[in-house]
Formats: sequence, structure tokens, C-alpha cells
Amino acid sequence: MWELTDRAKRYQEDLLAFMDEHVYPAEPVYWAEMAASGDPHHYPSVVEELKTEAKKRGLWNLFHPHPEWGPGLTNLEYAPLAEIMGRSLHIAPEATNCNAPDTGNMEVLTLFGTEEHKEKWLKPLLAGEIASSFAMTEPAVGSSDASNIELRMERDGDEYVLNGRKWWTSNALHKNCRVLIVMGKTDPDAPRHRRQSMMVVPLDTPGITVLRSLPLFGYQDREGHGELLFENVRVPATALLAGEGDGFMIGQARLGPGRIHHCMRSIGAAERALDLMIDRAQARVTFGEPLANRANIQDWIAEARVEIEMARLLTLKTAYLMDTVGNRAARVEIAAIKVAVPQMALKVIDRAIQVHGAGGLSNDFPLADMYAQQRTLRFADGPDEVHKRTLAHMELRRRDPQWGRTA
Repeated sequence: MWELTDRAKRYQEDLLAFMDEHVYPAEPVYWAEMAASGDPHHYPSVVEELKTEAKKRGLWNLFHPHPEWGPGLTNLEYAPLAEIMGRSLHIAPEATNCNAPDTGNMEVLTLFGTEEHKEKWLKPLLAGEIASSFAMTEPAVGSSDASNIELRMERDGDEYVLNGRKWWTSNALHKNCRVLIVMGKTDPDAPRHRRQSMMVVPLDTPGITVLRSLPLFGYQDREGHGELLFENVRVPATALLAGEGDGFMIGQARLGPGRIHHCMRSIGAAERALDLMIDRAQARVTFGEPLANRANIQDWIAEARVEIEMARLLTLKTAYLMDTVGNRAARVEIAAIKVAVPQMALKVIDRAIQVHGAGGLSNDFPLADMYAQQRTLRFADGPDEVHKRTLAHMELRRRDPQWGRTA
């Protein structure tokens, strides 16, 4: 069993207190302000208030593994904290500056950014003064195979010229979004995994048009999921991250931590859904007795506890392996949790909706929104099928190391 360090326990206690004293009470304020604004991408003032309080309490940049920029927690230490934040997904991660895609972008800029990138973009991101976006997925190609990416990045003297289209560019509609990390093709004739590069591109660069924000099951998330058009977008050659052809390498460095963060937060969402299911089952009476007395409801509650614990243990094992043997050696476990945890959370949330009756389908309870958020995670950072393919290949090669390898 993995024992939490003393500092991790302290952060856990402090974060739980912050949630109880500030985040949960802020939820109705947040939604009232969103409704009153009439703008699905409005930035509620209560978020800034929570950010100020989180900084005051030292609950800031908890995700960042580098002590220069955050507390330097390990994945195993951060895991229970991300789970707690997942209980209030729209508020808590951003209130502590631990929200995607900013976390992944900050890690990329830390690892691969130039001093100019760090000064201009990383420091304001770490301070929570701006937001950022990650532009990889495209509408015209199957982007689960990133070698399909078509946005061109052509060298022209001391500049690159970008042309193409992106979508599901999360955070692009955030009121504070100022910069994109863009993946595109610099050399179509290079080996398959050396054709792509990543660049740092200010959102207000001439030639970038935000065409729309894509809804999730009819919901417009506050940060937006933008469809972006790049038409002769010129950026200096210094916009390049690492080197030409390093896009895949950067992507793998970014997505490993991102996948486990998503799973940690999903466990928190499942825990909250279970609490809501229990409360509703105990309070709602049908045919003369509480729903909690029904055998099938008790089965759902019991099964949820078992499934959450199994998902949590696999996620903690993954965090431990990432800390001790590295992301590459933990590939099987990272792929496994990315398949298992969102599916588990969806199952628990779905049953909570059922216990809430028709109310569970409405916005009077958070469950319908939670379901939509979790359903997206079966695509975010790679669809289930890609992760299953990885798992299957690893298992087949475990029995036959030469399986599928060309001579």
C-alpha cells in the first residue's frame, strides 16, 4: 500500500477545508452569476476571489512537479488533491491554478520553452493572470492518430507561416486566454513521427479566427472548445518548442501527466455522485418507504464503492510507477486508467441520475452536467480505442516480443 507523506496529508487537510469553507458555498454564486450574465463564456468574479483565497492558503500550482514553480509534489502526493478538486470540476481546479489545459501547457513551457517563452507566457500562467489553450485536434482528419495532423507550418526566412484548421481547442473562449500551443506539420517528407512540431502562438496573432465554440451535449463550457482557422498566420522562428520534428516527443511528455490528472479528478466526481445518490435515496420516499430500502438501490451503492476503490487503487499504482520508473515504463497503467476510470465515473453518475428521477436530467442538480463532462473524457487525450490498442499490443508482445514488428 502507498502511504501518503506528511506534507501530502497536510495539503489534503488544507484543501478539504478550502472546499468546505469556500468552494462549495461559491457554487450557487457561480451559477447565479453565469445565468445573470447571459454569456456562456462569462468569467465569474467569484473565481478570482477563490484564486486569491487559495494563494493565501498556499494551495496554488499544486500540480507542478518542479519546486521552483510549485510545492514540487510527486504524482502520488498530488493524486488525492486532484481527486478532491474533481468534486467541483468547474471551480476548484481553476481556483487553485490546477486546471487543464493550462497545467499541461505550463509543464510543456517548463520543459521545452525558451527563456523568452517562460518570461512572456509561463510566469503569467503560473500566477493565474492569463489562460492558455492547446491546439492539436482537427476536424478534417482522424486526430486520434496524430500523424494525420494537416495544419502546415512552413518556414519562410525568420518566420513560420501557419495554415489550417483546429477544433476542440479547449480554453480558446476563456476570457483570459492569450496564448496557444499549436501542433502542426513542418516536414511532410520526414519519418512519420518527425513530421510534426509545436509552436507558441499568441491568440491575437493576425490570421487566427475563432469560428465558434463547440457544445458538449448541448452545454457550452465556460472555457469553450474552439474551432479555429489559421490563414497565413506568421510567427517568428523563435516560436518553435524544442526543435523541428519534436512535436510527438513533446506531446507524449504532455499527455502522460494530463491523463492521470483527468483520472484523479474523475474519481472525485464519482465520489460526489455517490454522495448525491445516497442523500437522494435516503430522502426520497416511494410506495411508503425510502428508496434507500430498495435492494437494487443498495446494490448500486455497494457496487459504486467497490468500483471507485478499484479505480482509485489502479490510479495510485500508476502515480507511484510514474514517480519511480517514469511515464514510459508506466504506459500500460496510464492506458488502463484512461479507459477504466471515466467509464467507472459514468456508471456511478448514471445511477445517481436514475435515483434522482427526472430531476437528475435537469440543471437543478449537477449530475447531468457531470455526465456530459465525464463522457468527453472517453475522447480527451486519446479515445478509449487507442488506449485499448496500446494495452493489447503490450500484452501481445509480453508473450511474443516480436509480435507485429517488421523485419
